[in-house]
Amino acid sequence: MDPSKIVVRFTNGKIVKGYTQNFFPNKPVFHVMPHDAADAGDPMEIRIKDLKALFFVKDFQGDRNYKEKKQAPEGKKPPGRLIEVRWKDGEVIVGTTTGYDPQRAGFFLFPVDPQWNNDKVYIVSASVDKVRNL
Repeated sequence: MDPSKIVVRFTNGKIVKGYTQNFFPNKPVFHVMPHDAADAGDPMEIRIKDLKALFFVKDFQGDRNYKEKKQAPEGKKPPGRLIEVRWKDGEVIVGTTTGYDPQRAGFFLFPVDPQWNNDKVYIVSASVDKVRNL
């Protein structure tokens, strides 16, 4: 399995950027090799219960000035259910999901904006304040 480029965001605000090859939503831990120390040491062990979300990204820099589109492109119906997620820290993200269930530990969200740096996001349910259907 090829490594996935990820940005890990913890509920305490900490951010780790790196690569993982063993993230599975049904496992309580996974490992990240930080991108700024790829040749130095062992991977970090990350506990899902400590996270806000796990972002699968195109690149680590992104574009801070880019304004994410919160609606699907005109004439395109994205697969799954369109939802808005508000985290407990107030941040909001819009995307589609086929597996949201508040009783599960988390769920995947696929952003509706294909130009955004995030390909998909694993959202930890305990970090969510509100989910609403759009």
